[in-house]
Amino acid sequence: MRLSRAHGSFLAEIAVAFIGSGILACVIAADQQWFDRHFLPGFFVSRAKYVQMESYARVAAAALSLVLVLIVRRPIARFVVHRPARALHAILAIVLAFGTSELVLRQRHLRAAEEVPAQNEPRRRLDPRLGWVFVPSRAGYQFKDGRVVEYAFDRNGYRVRRVDEPVDPDRPTILFTGESMMVGERLTWQETIPAQTGEIMKIQTANLAVSGFASDQAYLRLRDELPRFRRPVAVVTLFTPLIFDRNLDDDRPHVGPGLVWQAPEHRWRLASIARRLVRYRSTETIERGITVTREVLRATVESARARGAVPLIVVPRFGPELRREAELRHRILDESGLPYMQVELDPSWRVPDDGHPDARAARAIAVAVAAGLRAAGLALIVQVSAP
Repeated sequence: MRLSRAHGSFLAEIAVAFIGSGILACVIAADQQWFDRHFLPGFFVSRAKYVQMESYARVAAAALSLVLVLIVRRPIARFVVHRPARALHAILAIVLAFGTSELVLRQRHLRAAEEVPAQNEPRRRLDPRLGWVFVPSRAGYQFKDGRVVEYAFDRNGYRVRRVDEPVDPDRPTILFTGESMMVGERLTWQETIPAQTGEIMKIQTANLAVSGFASDQAYLRLRDELPRFRRPVAVVTLFTPLIFDRNLDDDRPHVGPGLVWQAPEHRWRLASIARRLVRYRSTETIERGITVTREVLRATVESARARGAVPLIVVPRFGPELRREAELRHRILDESGLPYMQVELDPSWRVPDDGHPDARAARAIAVAVAAGLRAAGLALIVQVSAP
């Protein structure tokens, strides 16, 4: 019996050492190049912060591996060999805890990665085709640091100056699609990109953007809403490689290869939460996302041209372009020959403690968009089509 316990303890030590060594091997293999390949840059997280978080994670994993191999290897082995019943109970408790957590989570609505609580302003409601949209025909308010921001939406869910001033679909209109930057999160209506562009060009604008949207959701909404307008003169959509990561989410209604609409993927709730905390993307997933994003943006441009509207993709950028960012822009936009313009913005032109473009950034984008549309002949088109 003594020999058997010694043998069991030896095997247990080897198992613990193997686990610790495996973690250390992963830390060594997951260098900066590996992280840059599988963890995409983000718009709201700076490169410096991104690298710092990655470094902390690697240090923590390395420390864990050393603790397992050098400090707790023998105590764990002795515990397993001398108290097998308690060890088994501990394992069962862990398994049951995960199982119970999964069952509890299945009783509640698990929001998609980019979906915010329905009661947050501006309020959203679930939509079976798009995932979520703004609640129409209402106004909501945000209060922060003494500043009040009103979000008013007309009957179609377009952000407008006032609820009783809806967009007129019979007038010449520039349509804007995208996500929260185009919506104008933390900005008054007058400060938003569509409103400022309309002021510059003296033409009605329609803000179709919805916070949290990926490129495919923005395209689907444009395809649904474009037929409402009798004289769309331009379609402006916002895209930046720094929010490309959300295009890879499949926990919401999404578009697959060939522009085929697909329902949300249903996974174990704990697995879904883990995927959101650790935003690892496989090479296959990224390549598929690049292909689908190309198709979506190309279809957006073609939809605009089919209605005689000028298409324009605007790419806002705060500060120098990252290598990975430039690579994604080139593969998605340049290789597809899509009409786009980059707008470089001062890194300080962000809403404090939020990260969205502030009124100065929105103004710079609006000025650039107006210049781009005029260069494409929009002023002439509007003049000819005016009653």
